[in-house]
Order: sequence, then structure tokens, then C-alpha cells
Amino acid sequence: MAESVSNLKELFKLEDRDLRTYSPLTLAYIGDGIYELVVRTILVKRGNCPVNRLHKQASSLVKAAAQSAMMEVIEPMLTEEEQGVYKRGRNAHSPTMAKHATMSDYRRATGFEALMGYLYLKEEYPRMLELIHAGISEGEKHE
Repeated sequence: MAESVSNLKELFKLEDRDLRTYSPLTLAYIGDGIYELVVRTILVKRGNCPVNRLHKQASSLVKAAAQSAMMEVIEPMLTEEEQGVYKRGRNAHSPTMAKHATMSDYRRATGFEALMGYLYLKEEYPRMLELIHAGISEGEKHE
């Protein structure tokens, strides 16, 4: 993944920016996308199955309630820096409202996505995947 992103930055002549200047909602925007990609990759690599089933499985992992539950698992694992990014995302005031989630789940999910976006842009892929793995693994134990 690291080489691919380096190629992306090189090909499109993208400069590194100070991640502290990004709004938490911008971090959540890219974090949502990268988390969705990681989840889809996990599901597809687990085996070929109908797309409808893949969609249902992915939806169950990326919905706000699931991300909020993941935060309960991974929050004790966070560094001080990661905790700060998560809290900025959680406390950000989004112009949209949660459709199928409580406001607290929605805010925690936004914090989770901001953290994923931050780790992705910082190119800390092993750490990002470690946290995702811990959250998904714990969730699968309870299914």
C-alpha cells in the first residue's frame, strides 16, 4: 500500500501537508473511503460470493453503530496523538444528521473515520490496519 500511495503522490504531483491543518470532517471524508476500501478488500479476499451478500456484509461493518462499537474496543489502544484526532472528529459539527443511527453513534463514527483518514494520510498503514483488525475481530467474536 505504501508504494502505491507514493506512486499516487508522484504521478499527480501531490505535496505533503501538515495534517493538523485539515478539518476533522475532511479527515473523516477520506477515512470513510479508505475504511470502506479496507472492508471491501477483506470481504472479497475471504472468498467469491454474490455481490448482494458482499454489500450486506460491508454495510454491517461500515454503518455508524458498528464504527462506534469499534471505537469502544480500540479507544484504550490509542496514543495521545490519535486520541486527539479522534476527539476532534467526534466533536466536529457536521451539517448532516444521522439517518439510521443515534447522534452519539454518528459522532463516534465520525471520530473513527477522522482517525482512519489521519493515519492514512500520515501513511501509517500498519497502525491503521492494526486498529481496524482489533475492532473487526472483537465485533466478529460477538456475532
